[in-house]
Amino acid sequence: MPRMTAARAAVEILKREGVTNAFGVPGAAINPFYAALKAGGGIKHTLARHVEGASHMAEGYTRANAGNIGVCIGTSGPAGTDMITGLYSAIADSIPILCITGQAPVAKLHKEDFQAVDIASIAKPVTKAATTVLEAAQVPGVFQQAFHLMRSGRPGPVLIDLPIDVQLTEIEFDPDTYEPLPVYKPSATRAQVEKALGFLLASERPLIVAGGGVINADASELLVEFAELTGTPVIPTLMGWGILADDHELNAGMVGLQTSHRYGNANFLESDFVLGIGNRWANRHTGELDVYTKGRKFVHVDVEPTQIGKIFAPDYGIASDAKAALTLFVEVAKELKAAGKLPDRSAWAASTQERKAQLQRRTHFDNVPLKPQRVYEEMNRAFGPETRYVTTIGLSQIAGAQMLHVYRPRHWINCGQAGPLGWTIPAALGVATADPETPVVALSGDYDFQFMLEELAVGAQHNIPYVHVLVNNSYLGLIRQAQRGLDINFQVNLEFENINSPELGVYGVDHVKVVEGLGCKAIRVTEPDQLLPAFEEAKKLAAEYRVPVVVEAILERITNISMGVKIDAINEFEELATEPGHAPTAIRPLQTS
Repeated sequence: MPRMTAARAAVEILKREGVTNAFGVPGAAINPFYAALKAGGGIKHTLARHVEGASHMAEGYTRANAGNIGVCIGTSGPAGTDMITGLYSAIADSIPILCITGQAPVAKLHKEDFQAVDIASIAKPVTKAATTVLEAAQVPGVFQQAFHLMRSGRPGPVLIDLPIDVQLTEIEFDPDTYEPLPVYKPSATRAQVEKALGFLLASERPLIVAGGGVINADASELLVEFAELTGTPVIPTLMGWGILADDHELNAGMVGLQTSHRYGNANFLESDFVLGIGNRWANRHTGELDVYTKGRKFVHVDVEPTQIGKIFAPDYGIASDAKAALTLFVEVAKELKAAGKLPDRSAWAASTQERKAQLQRRTHFDNVPLKPQRVYEEMNRAFGPETRYVTTIGLSQIAGAQMLHVYRPRHWINCGQAGPLGWTIPAALGVATADPETPVVALSGDYDFQFMLEELAVGAQHNIPYVHVLVNNSYLGLIRQAQRGLDINFQVNLEFENINSPELGVYGVDHVKVVEGLGCKAIRVTEPDQLLPAFEEAKKLAAEYRVPVVVEAILERITNISMGVKIDAINEFEELATEPGHAPTAIRPLQTS
C-alpha cells in the first residue's frame, strides 16, 4: 500500500471527486495541506483577500455549472468563523461547497491554544456535516463521506477541520483504487406522478412553479418539455429564474412581494392549480399565505421530504429529485397526449402573455441624477441572452429582478435566502472562474459593493474579467425603504463630502479611485445617454485587460422600488408604463388596451 500524509490523501481524493479549482487563504495550521496541494498538482488555487470571500467564490463556482463543487480553504480560528457566512448562504440555497480548515494539534484542542476554536460545533447548524478529524487514518473516509453528503438528497455544504498533526501523519492510502460513493436521491414513482397529473388534468388554469431545485438537478430542459407537452404556463422562482427563457410563450413571470412582475402576480392570482417543483414556498415569494393559497390546489415535489408541508400543507406531496420526477412527468404526459387526454390550454396560456404585454413597469426616464430603472433598461440593451448575472440583495437586486431579462438556467446567480452584503464580488469571481467563456455581469448597490471590494484585487491578480454594474445612491436603500413603516430614516445615510474628490458632492466614497487602486478598470456615469456607451466600453476593457471593470451609475438619492406584503397588494411607488416608449426593452411591447 502506498504511504502518504493524510493531507496528501485528502488532495488525491479531491481530484478523484472531480475538484479542479479551490479558493482560499493559507495559514500556519493549514500549511501542510497547502504543501500537499502543491505537491499533488491538478488543482488550481485562487488566493482570496478575505476568507469569507473565498467561501463565496466557492459558492459562485458551484452555482455556475451542473456538477461543480466549490472548495474553500482556510487556517484555524478566525478563518473558519469567517467562512460561516458562506456556509450559511450555501445551505440556505442548497449549494454544495466543501470548506476545509486547519486546526491546532489534537492534544491542544481543549487548552485554549492559539486560534484553536471548536469550528465543527459552530458550523454544524449551517452544514450537512461538520467534523474535526482526530485520527489521521479517518481522513479518506471523512472526505469520501463529505462528497456523498454534499451530492445526496437536498445538496448542501460540508466542513472538514484538520488538526495540523493529523495533516502531517502518514497513513496507508491507495488513490488508484479510490471510488466516490453512490449518490442517493429520492425518486418519484409512476403512481405518484399519475396522481399529481390527475390534479393538473382536473384544473382549468394550472401553473407550474419551478424552483432552484430544478436547476440544481440539471432538469431545466425536462421542465420545459413537460410544460410544452401540457401547455402549462410556468412561474419561475427567483432561484429558478432562467429555467425557461423570459420570452418563452409559457413564461408567466415571477411572483412575489419584491422580485416579481406585475403580470406574474396577476397570472398567479388567476390560477386554480399549482404544481411546485424544487421550490421552498419562500415567504418573499408567497407573501401572506391566505392570499397565496386561496382558491387553488397545490402539489409539491421536493427532494427533501421534510420540506413538504413546512410552509403550508399541499393537497399532495412527492419526495423526489426534480430530474427523476420530471422524467416521469414527461413520460406520462406523452402517453396522455398520444391518447388525446390532454386538455387544450392555449387560451389560458395566451391570457398570461396578454397580461405580460399589459402590466408593465416604466423603465425609461431621462432624469439626472439617474433613476435606477433606466440603468436596467440599458443593461437589457447592452448585455445579451448569453449573459450570466450575479447579485445578492438590496434595492439594486430587487429592481434588477423586476426589469432585467434572463434566458438560460444558471444565468441568474443570486444568493436567495441568506442575502449577505458583500457576496456579489467574490461570487462573480467564482462564476467567471468556473466558466471563463461566458460573459459575467455583476450588479451591486454601493453598500454591497463596499463590503468586500478588496476581492477585486483577486480578479486583477488572477486575470478574471467581468463587468460590475454599481448603482450608487450613497444610501442603504432597502433598509431606508423598510424604515418608512416606522416613520424613521435612521443610520442609513452614507453620504459625506469627500475632501479628496469634491466633484462627487455628497456621494462620499470615490469608487473609481478605489477600483483603480485595486488594479481594475472603472467608468463613472452621471447621465442616461452615457449608460449604453459605458457598458459597451466596459466589455471592451474587460476583454483587453482581463480584469474586472466597474461601471458606476450615480443615482438619485431616493427611489422606492415596488413591493408589498401581499401579492395582490404590491405598492407601485413609481409611475407605471402607459405607452410603449415607457418600457422599450420589455419582453413584449406594451399593449394599452
